[in-house]
Amino acid sequence: MRLLSSPTLSSQPRLAELASPQTRMEDGKAEEEKTEATRRRLSCTKCFDTLWFCYSPFHQMQQYYRHGEFDTCFAKWSSLYDCLNLKTKSLSQIEEILEEREKAKTHIWTHRTVEEASENWWRMYNHFVNVPPPEPDS
Repeated sequence: MRLLSSPTLSSQPRLAELASPQTRMEDGKAEEEKTEATRRRLSCTKCFDTLWFCYSPFHQMQQYYRHGEFDTCFAKWSSLYDCLNLKTKSLSQIEEILEEREKAKTHIWTHRTVEEASENWWRMYNHFVNVPPPEPDS
């Protein structure tokens, strides 16, 4: 069975191609403003998707294999609740809250002294080692 082919749209000039360069630049600015507005808009879809994945058998088995226990997904529920709670606030309040949270976060590459790094390592991984932690130099 052969489908009837219709004339292709690519043979016809597009409206964007017919527009003057000035109009195209204005459209580019409008698109940039749209993307900035989209970035600023708060979406809870990511939180919901993360929560949904948390309850999947794949994730639960992965957590059991890696950590020896199932994931309670409590942190995912908290982030979804927090996101939905932020949706009830005004835009200025949301921006203030998000800026405060960003400032409160520690940077991933925090610099520590050797003593601080050693203490942190022993706190996190001491259950893997049967040797007592070294005594600090006094």
